[in-house]
Amino acid sequence: MGRPVVLSNGQLFVGLDENGLVHDFYYPYVGLENLTNARSLAHKIGIWVDGKFSWTDDDSWQVNVSFEDEALISYIDLRNDNLNINLTLQDFIDIETNSFIRHITIANPLNSQREVKLFMHQVFQISRAGRADTALFVPDDNYILDYKGRYSLAISGKLNDGDSFDQYAVGNYGIENKAGTYIDAEDGELSDNAVEHGGVDSVIRFKCLLGPHNAENVDYWVIASSSQNDAQDIHNMLKKDNIEQRLESVRDYWHKWLNTSIPRPEYNKKSLNHSLLVIKAHIDERGSVLASGDSSIFNFGRDYYCYCWPRDAAYALWPLIRLGHFEEAKLFFEFARDTRHKDGYLMHKYQPDRAIGSTWHPLIHNRHKELAIQEDETASVIYMIGQYYEASNDKTFIDHIYHSFVVDAANFMVRFIDQSTGLPHASYDLWEEKFLTSTYTVSTVIAGLDTAAYLAKIVESPDDAIRWKKSAQQIRENLDKLYKEVGYFVKGFLLLENGDLKYDYTLDISSLYGPFMYAGLEPNDERLKSTADQIEKRILNSTPIGGVLRYENDSYFLTKQQYKGNPWIVSTLWLAQYYISLNEYQKAKDLIDWAIGRELPSGVLSEQFDPESGSPLSVTPLVWSHAEIVNTILDISKYLK
Repeated sequence: MGRPVVLSNGQLFVGLDENGLVHDFYYPYVGLENLTNARSLAHKIGIWVDGKFSWTDDDSWQVNVSFEDEALISYIDLRNDNLNINLTLQDFIDIETNSFIRHITIANPLNSQREVKLFMHQVFQISRAGRADTALFVPDDNYILDYKGRYSLAISGKLNDGDSFDQYAVGNYGIENKAGTYIDAEDGELSDNAVEHGGVDSVIRFKCLLGPHNAENVDYWVIASSSQNDAQDIHNMLKKDNIEQRLESVRDYWHKWLNTSIPRPEYNKKSLNHSLLVIKAHIDERGSVLASGDSSIFNFGRDYYCYCWPRDAAYALWPLIRLGHFEEAKLFFEFARDTRHKDGYLMHKYQPDRAIGSTWHPLIHNRHKELAIQEDETASVIYMIGQYYEASNDKTFIDHIYHSFVVDAANFMVRFIDQSTGLPHASYDLWEEKFLTSTYTVSTVIAGLDTAAYLAKIVESPDDAIRWKKSAQQIRENLDKLYKEVGYFVKGFLLLENGDLKYDYTLDISSLYGPFMYAGLEPNDERLKSTADQIEKRILNSTPIGGVLRYENDSYFLTKQQYKGNPWIVSTLWLAQYYISLNEYQKAKDLIDWAIGRELPSGVLSEQFDPESGSPLSVTPLVWSHAEIVNTILDISKYLK
């Protein structure tokens, strides 16, 4: 299903589905907690006109869901030719308050006056089990309060003339075989039932008369706060405010955020802008960078992508750093500092509130105690701190983060080396699947230690610089142990108890990208070129829709077993970046075009795609996909006239 529109202000995050309906509502962190009942029911919109009723997600509606080119503001067009009614929605999250606002225009294309009733439905699940939530009508200020504990949601709105909703209904959903009180709207009238608890949903009605070829605006809002009093104060402010002016203020905010950066290239600028906005939407103001806010994956798996993977975060921040957006990176580096293990390494993933995230990595392998980590995540963050300094020249921050994070992380990487191979000890690979010493992780550790040595010179710690530089060079000298007679850098090996190396010969795009991007090999290095040759023969364009697989025989989300995997945006653009380094611009542009051709109409990108239909698979959007779009556009635009 995916989320073609995501909206955020760094605390409140809302994901809209392909019908323009609210399906994810995270507060008070971006990615934590999801206060909707997203696994089973969206927040519905209904229209009653000329004695007929319809929900906008039924088949009689034509729906176009998109968002603006330079602002996190939706543009949703809903048209029903049977009812002869049109809706346009501009949705945004306020910058000053944690308010999700829908500016709705109802248009009457007929020559006659008509009475129209708009029904706005909301189904929050604040408690995890759908128990003990309360929703009630507050008559003094005319809003619905949905609450439990420290979560208070105030729901209301107004018409052009300032009038609020005229009817409401509060009921049960998801418990005791209750279908939901939204059904109460289907006769055009609501019961005015004023309170319910347990699993609850509610509906409010706005009624207006539309003249011939006339339109009416309805402003609808959901305010998130930690108390009813605070939510009510914001509600009363919105009742008085001009919402269109507030919309314009939000638009100005996003325009300024985009345009205070280093000038962006014109090449594929719309996709670049959309990707930057999607990345920014997933960044919490307290430092976390979410992999994806799309909760629909939970219907097919055991968990969400609503975590901060240090690797994904580093990749997400890289294009922002390149474009001069530094504050987001600094906050994340402090997030990493505060969440690292006392021994210096970063864990698999974290919740946005800095708690350790779920994992499937055991603490034992082959009856030996092992760390449940992916070492490349620690190395990648150190590398990105170096990229930050190169772009910002911010020595004050480097002084700040060096002793509190870099030193312990670099010392860990030095300790975490097998003396018999001269290469990093095994950890889980970047795809989170295999425990081994992988080509990709080895390459990132080289870059991480080189970067740490560079930062040590900046802060005038020469002993650290010498030690870490020497360790990086020793690893680099042993890199050939991962290039085998098959003619490419293999996925990796596992050091056995008897000292033998058990190789994994899987052809993996990361085994090209790692040595190319991080290990310091020249693009025309014969080992890289021969690895790229094998990738072109075996995992590039190996499916009817084209693209590049992560690796051969990748079963993740694979539904068509006759293929060796699904094509990914990340892997396709990694190959494009390698082509750019070889000045093979047309080959790179072909892959960029392929990736941009996979965008939904709103411009968001999934993680991977069905090899035949091209339908998005897994989460949509995936922040990492958008990061690679921006990075690749920035790479190639330097060489385009």
